[in-house]
Amino acid sequence: MEALVKHLVQALVDQPDKVDVSIEENDTTVQVTVQVASEDMGKIIGKQGRIANALRTVLKAVGARMHKKVYVEIVE
Repeated sequence: MEALVKHLVQALVDQPDKVDVSIEENDTTVQVTVQVASEDMGKIIGKQGRIANALRTVLKAVGARMHKKVYVEIVE
């Protein structure tokens, strides 16, 4: 899952080398934290949060196959 998130986010930003993805997983949940450069925050969130919601939707679909809830947090 980490490779998928990193690939998707790096394709969207101007500074792909500053993308950091960390995943904390337990029995029922997965917490995904995506860290990007402050200049790229707008590109990850998108207009009215559409890109962030699309990223969350993709990851929730992956989590559903694993029978886990996925929470995504985007930080600078």
